[in-house]
Amino acid sequence: MATDLPRTAREIRLATRPEGLPERADFAVVEVPVPEPGPGQVLVRNRHFLVFPGLVTLIGGAAEGLPLPPLHAGDTLFGPAVGEVVAAPADSPLRPGTLVTHLLGWREYALVDAADCTPLDGTLPDPVAYLAQGSAPYGALTRLAGVRPGDTVLVTGAAGAVGTLAGQTARLLGAGRVIGTTGSPEKAERLVAELGYDAVLLRGTGRPFAEQLAGAAPEGIDVLVDTVGGEQLSAALGAARQGARFALVGALSGQLAPGRAGGVAPVEIDSFRLVVGGVSVRGYLGTEHPGVEEEWTARFGGWLRSGEIRFPHVRIPGIDRAPEALRELAGGRHFGAVVVESAG
Repeated sequence: MATDLPRTAREIRLATRPEGLPERADFAVVEVPVPEPGPGQVLVRNRHFLVFPGLVTLIGGAAEGLPLPPLHAGDTLFGPAVGEVVAAPADSPLRPGTLVTHLLGWREYALVDAADCTPLDGTLPDPVAYLAQGSAPYGALTRLAGVRPGDTVLVTGAAGAVGTLAGQTARLLGAGRVIGTTGSPEKAERLVAELGYDAVLLRGTGRPFAEQLAGAAPEGIDVLVDTVGGEQLSAALGAARQGARFALVGALSGQLAPGRAGGVAPVEIDSFRLVVGGVSVRGYLGTEHPGVEEEWTARFGGWLRSGEIRFPHVRIPGIDRAPEALRELAGGRHFGAVVVESAG
């Protein structure tokens, strides 16, 4: 192993499985030996890693049907990360200094199978942009909803990591009117001023959501990109035009609900309206669309370089602040993606 590497490094483990949304006390910052890579492995110093809502579901033990394993007490958390290879066997295809993405975030140093690392190729101008959660809404809009020129598109949870990119992407794909939803007046202002949303509906104002939607889209909506579910999904169905296409990419109403494990998101749907309106409702799962990630990255890079799209995100300094960052994400504190800057 390279002699300039530390002997130990920190990682975040789940200390106890919470009853509801995780608290800071449910996590532990643990000092562990820095490992040496064996055959087929590389050691990566993580620079940044993503905090994402799906961790709440994995922590809650409701991971059935998901492509990721549940987290148990004592497990180290994980998630998308960008880092630098700092040690590798002589025959490894990855050399020290190579920047890569992988799924072993939440630790300062990660021992990763070389086959599970993707070298950064410079398609995106900022390495952190490789953590953007834009492939899901892009895939939903291109593979499921088929957004058409002039469509009215509704994006729920528009101020989150997915929603901030979904609205911009819908516009770039030809949408004529883009409407978002959020629970914060400040975020609503930013969605309009910075990201080009035509209107933003606010939760928790006392005014029925369906009434707000009817005012913002008096002729109805053609496409829904839904990250929330619940009341907003029900109201969207009431506003659907004939032949509307609904793409579900998240279920935050269940994932971030206090007292739930994050694995269910019940909602009441008017099936009669689905039938007579010819409305399609489909869930988006990235593993079913293997070409989307590469396609999205290429288009995202071009849009970033031309200034046609923004990547809203907040950077949290220090791995020790990661547990609180997850709590803040669940509480809706931040705008866009939440990225931790590891101090490794």
